[in-house]
Amino acid sequence: MNEEQLNRMYSPFPKMSLGQKGRKTIHYLQQLKDDGVHIVQHCPSMLGPMFTMAAEMAGVDICRLPPSGGRIGPEEALKRSMEWIGENRSVAPHIHINYVTDTIAFASKESALANFSKFHMAGADSILPMGINNETLEFVAKNHVIVYGHVGAISGWQTLGTHGGYKHLGNTAEDAMRIFRMAYEYQESGMKAMSIELTPIEVSNAIAKKLRVPVISIAAGGACDGSEMVDADLFGLMANPATHAKTYGRFLKWAAEIYGAWGNDVRTGAYPEDKHGFHMEESELDKFLNTLEQKY
Repeated sequence: MNEEQLNRMYSPFPKMSLGQKGRKTIHYLQQLKDDGVHIVQHCPSMLGPMFTMAAEMAGVDICRLPPSGGRIGPEEALKRSMEWIGENRSVAPHIHINYVTDTIAFASKESALANFSKFHMAGADSILPMGINNETLEFVAKNHVIVYGHVGAISGWQTLGTHGGYKHLGNTAEDAMRIFRMAYEYQESGMKAMSIELTPIEVSNAIAKKLRVPVISIAAGGACDGSEMVDADLFGLMANPATHAKTYGRFLKWAAEIYGAWGNDVRTGAYPEDKHGFHMEESELDKFLNTLEQKY
């Protein structure tokens, strides 16, 4: 056995790099934009890592991962952020995880750098801080944090407070320029990609064409450099689907049919069959049954 074979057999470290071959990094997304290939992005919402895994299996490029899988406060979400990112990364090693973080994580530029670095270490490929200011953005970008942000209707309380709810933005030339300037300043401050939400088709496409970085459409009509859909819309889970949504299947109907088929088999005796279990050796079975009868 030569030295190389000995090293492979006995080394406790398979490799030094933490990188995953085939990972859809920000460089990969930039290459898609440069090549004119549309980027596919999903948001599992509160549906859990199983949906992230399914998206990766289907070849989806980006998972826009919300702060947590349950209805918990921002402080608790921040505490378990690394665990939550890790749960999704462990079942989907290649998809680009764009982790959405609450304002509490970037209340100062120092806390932003500390928290964003933790998110990266947990497996997030980029960080989405809704409404981050340019000073903080530039600070974390210069310290090698990958920020993939958001313009247009900034999801959450920011939009509700500023605009009185989720509304179409950029309908006037002045408002469209306001959105473009925000996007352009973000790019120049170090943002590597961004989503654009609830802006007219023409505005969305014009901004995506003007910027160097990938721009992904959310309820913005325009193709931009790609599009996002929330899984609750994709799987028909919304009682009142949004106008931009397109449902490709009824998840609950499909799941209920499976439960129903299984339940029917149990009730009719079709499940379990003999092949679904295993048998005791006859001599041991006799001993067991005799002991059972004698003592009970």
